[in-house]
This record gives sequence, C-alpha cells and structure tokens, in this order.
Amino acid sequence: MTDTPTRQRRLSPARLRGLPLWSVLAAGTLVGGLLGGSYGMLTPSTYTATSYVIAVPTGKSTPDAALGFAQAYGRVATQLAVLGDAQVYAGVPVRTLQHSVRTATSPDAPMVAVSATSSRPGLAVDMANAVTRSLTRHADDSSDNTNVRLVPFSRAVEPNEPTSASPAVTGLVGASAGGLLSGLALLARPRRTGQDGEPAPAPSVPGPAAAADVRGQR
Repeated sequence: MTDTPTRQRRLSPARLRGLPLWSVLAAGTLVGGLLGGSYGMLTPSTYTATSYVIAVPTGKSTPDAALGFAQAYGRVATQLAVLGDAQVYAGVPVRTLQHSVRTATSPDAPMVAVSATSSRPGLAVDMANAVTRSLTRHADDSSDNTNVRLVPFSRAVEPNEPTSASPAVTGLVGASAGGLLSGLALLARPRRTGQDGEPAPAPSVPGPAAAADVRGQR
C-alpha cells in the first residue's frame, strides 16, 4: 500500500496578478495597523512635566529688556552650565537631562517654560523643577549686571496621563501608512500587456494601396 503525496497548491505569479486590487489595499492596511499597534504596545509610555519662570525687571531695567533676557535664558537653560547644577537636584546624569529637557519662550511674554519627559512621572517633575531652580540661581548671580531677575511662576506637577501616543493611535497611523503605501505600489506597478504574461499583439499597419486603386482615384 503506497501513499500518494498530495500536491501543494502554490501561488503562481499569474494567480497573484488575478487577485482584486482591493485585496492589496486591505492587506497593506492590515499589516500597517498590526505593526503600528505593536509599536505602541512595546514602546514604554512617556510623561511630560512643565515648570515656568518669569523674567522680572529691576528698577534699572524695562519690560522690553526683561522680554529679551527671557529669550536668552530660554536658550541657556539647556546648556551644560545650567544642567551641571541641575543634575544634583534631579539625581540624574547630565546626558539624561540633555535628552529629556526642552525649553520654550513666548515673543509676547517674558516667560520661560521648561519641560522634561520621562517614562516615570515623578522623575519628569524632578527634572523640570531642577532645571528651573538652576536657571533661576544663575540668573540671580548675574542680576546686578543684567538688571533682570528670574522668579518661579509655576512649579511642575505630576502628570496624570502619558503624552506618548496610545497603541490605538499608533495602530491607526500604521494602517493609514500601510494603505497609502499599498496604493502607491498599485499606481507604480507595471501595466499588463496581455494575458498570461504574453505581450499584446502589435498594432497592424495598413499596407500600401494597390496601383489600380491609385490610378482609379486620379
């Protein structure tokens, strides 16, 4: 008694070309959604805490000068001179502060916003407050020359929700990207010239008119 091996059906190029176009878009959207959702689930959530300081002019200065120094302090806040002291208060290396702390200033208000991002909400708060504390100290040391002081406006508080995208959002982004790439691939695919991979027949060219026909038309 012999066993007859079953022949496995393979997807030939012709069979693949016979699939409907919507199946390619659906497959690309599904794969992109799965990849985006997996990225959102595997990536740790991040939290952002923000503290604020405001530049105040002394009796020898003006509000316009305070606004200008606020812009300058916003750029100085992420420099090594300030972060070197902030690492003592935050308990993290300077390299961590350089990658986690960002500042923002307003062209209309003499205010500096210091934001810190971390996977731990408490650490984000500590880093933001540590940088503003160090920045305020440096500003006070030079206030006799600048005639501008930095005053704490609002301390950072522990965030309740992460600022990173949720798996649902990353899944939607991945599905959109997968569908878009699939559509572009369909648009860029080579057009079929014939059936079963055979080239389409060349267009026929009409032959020259017979001599008798030419003489008859004169």
